[in-house]
Amino acid sequence: MAPAADYDRIAPIFPRLSEERRAYLDGIDRLVIAGIPSGAGSLLDVGAGDGSRSRRIAAAKSIPELVLLEPSVPMQRNGPAFRTMRAEDLHSVQAEFDVIVCLWNVLGHIFPESSRIEVLRQFARLASAHGKIFIDVSHRYNARHYGALPTATRFLRDRMFPNESNGDVQVSWDIEGTRYSTAGHVFTHREVRRLCRSAGLRIEKRFVVDYATGQTRRWTFEGHLLYVLRR
Repeated sequence: MAPAADYDRIAPIFPRLSEERRAYLDGIDRLVIAGIPSGAGSLLDVGAGDGSRSRRIAAAKSIPELVLLEPSVPMQRNGPAFRTMRAEDLHSVQAEFDVIVCLWNVLGHIFPESSRIEVLRQFARLASAHGKIFIDVSHRYNARHYGALPTATRFLRDRMFPNESNGDVQVSWDIEGTRYSTAGHVFTHREVRRLCRSAGLRIEKRFVVDYATGQTRRWTFEGHLLYVLRR
């Protein structure tokens, strides 16, 4: 994942950033909750932020065991379930989980691509036999959010000059005169499908979610992408 120092700087404004995207985050959470089978006993959140989302998800499904992995100590709030750990260090975890979540493009803060594949491979290892894995990623061709011309430019670049780094971006926020930024990556569906195949995961479902409203959309160019994965 991006250096923990980036998240340390963002931690004070994280509640505000979350509130600005509340409709989208709540839309994703509703789909995750609906997709978790009854009786799930454990949930692992990789890149948990302040932990509030996974706590709500676990409460909604009465999941008793919650483990929150977050590399930034200042981001960690609301209880003792946190482990200060990067996604790249999942190989040190020896457990099994019925639900694994990796939300709000956390996968896009893991570099390089080989590390993303390894993290997904660890998800497959840590998921129980009937476990489900939920990830949502920023969609490179989300024209509704990024605009038609930038999206068309990205599409043409991918066709003419295919390269894994085409999706690398700088994510920035200006809050009360202070600029916060970190490195990120935005994905195509084809790319996610390839990553999952390389990691031994299969895509059970895919949802397109409007980044402004949190509504489920029909066409991929209308939103970001939420995946339900299985071993």
